[in-house]
Amino acid sequence: PEYFDEAIQGNDSVKWELAMKDEMTSLQKNGTWSLTELPEGKMALQNKWVYRLKEESDGRKRYKARLVVKGFQQKPGIDFTEIFSPVVKMTTIRVILSIVAAENLHLEQLDVKTAFLHGDLDEDIYMTQPEGFKVSGKENLVCKLHKSLYGLKQAPRQWYKKFNEFMQNSGFSRCDMDHCCYVKKYVNSYIILALYVDDMLIAGPNMTEINRLKQQLTDHFEMKDLGPAKQILGMRISRNRLEGVLKLSQEKYIEKLLDRFNVGDAKIRNTPLGTHMKLSKKQSPETVEEKDHMSRVPYASAVGSLMYAMVCTRPDIAHAVGVVSRFLSNPGKKHWEGVKWILRYLKGTSGINLLFKRGNFTLQGFSDADLGGDLDTRKSTTGYIFTLGRTAVSWKSKLQNRVALSTTEAEYIAISEAAKEMIWLKNFLSELGKEQKNAPLFSDSQSAICLAKNPVFHSRCKHIQLRYHFIRELINDEELSLLKISGSENPADMLTKTVTTDKLRLCITSAGLQG
Repeated sequence: PEYFDEAIQGNDSVKWELAMKDEMTSLQKNGTWSLTELPEGKMALQNKWVYRLKEESDGRKRYKARLVVKGFQQKPGIDFTEIFSPVVKMTTIRVILSIVAAENLHLEQLDVKTAFLHGDLDEDIYMTQPEGFKVSGKENLVCKLHKSLYGLKQAPRQWYKKFNEFMQNSGFSRCDMDHCCYVKKYVNSYIILALYVDDMLIAGPNMTEINRLKQQLTDHFEMKDLGPAKQILGMRISRNRLEGVLKLSQEKYIEKLLDRFNVGDAKIRNTPLGTHMKLSKKQSPETVEEKDHMSRVPYASAVGSLMYAMVCTRPDIAHAVGVVSRFLSNPGKKHWEGVKWILRYLKGTSGINLLFKRGNFTLQGFSDADLGGDLDTRKSTTGYIFTLGRTAVSWKSKLQNRVALSTTEAEYIAISEAAKEMIWLKNFLSELGKEQKNAPLFSDSQSAICLAKNPVFHSRCKHIQLRYHFIRELINDEELSLLKISGSENPADMLTKTVTTDKLRLCITSAGLQG
């Protein structure tokens, strides 16, 4: 239901009423507001009920009602000041899962009930009483908020401040590389906690210490213990501890995606984009009729949905999604055909997953570039992929900022960009107590490797921006080792260009994808 009246008059009215009462109980228990008269010169913000049917990991449906403030009515400087709040990076989640698989750790999941209600407000904010729950005889009063509420612009920030304070008071160290990842080290053990708004993963070798942390969290916040982690942010976590494997997939998400864009019965494709597809802005609509037709096509929605799959578990579609996203402002029929091609590829590969294994835990990086691949600007594409224990944990496919004058220059820039990510990964792993010394970064360009290792080729690189020479300092300090790999064996190839079916299969296998 979209509205309160619709919820209480529909077939599931009893279930929605119970959901709303459950929400009100949480709000009252938390002391979220008190009733008062509205001070002169103040405005009471409106609110509304938001209803959702949530599917649990076991397939059961849960009726959920959330009271949400209409935050768009807030005025900056009066109702709020700072609003930024961090969330855990996807790369961080994959790194933690890699550690869990490599060391056969326990992996537990918790959910914070009404997380935003725990944040304390710094401003005086007033809100109208919720529809259906106005106090009899006090209908003219308003709610003075004491705690943050969903919909308030500062709500995520206030919740994070509260949680961060609790974690640091509990002896946890916040990682500098990711402010939503916390570590606590014991004599022969440790605990890692990752937070994404109100979802958290807890990993560690000692279940007694994990249970102690769970109890501390439950004593301080209202928690829901979900037990061993089975899914996080739409990604399914399946695990066999006896075999020492952990799989991360988005099969259900992809199936919903295919149904949403009516691709369920379409022909399967073997690659993310066809090798014959040369997309450019010249194919964008020019006439009013063409633009009117494309305005009815859900292009941006489809690209955004594909992007989420790519960011989470599917590096194999990174280049294709990057290409079609260049035409979001004015997509044409050919561009839409490209989007549908990616969807058809996902139809045939929906079961692909990232496979993390027990044992090997070595960081490796692979870099590649495609000279002048963008037909409109002739900019080159940077691609890199990093694996832990031979399974991808970080990847990127992105147009370079400037036009490269040669393949060597394009590859050199790609190596420098990959090196920055490697340093972040090394620093993060070091914070987790998993130091990686002189990690290898592979490139299939011998000339770019020579340029990085030997600065004497002045005439070839005098025009290259200083920031890209960062790689030379890293090599000199032995922060990483730059090594040659055959182009036919480089998994980063699929991140810079459209490759053949055989090459794609090799890249997928090298990146630790299975299915």
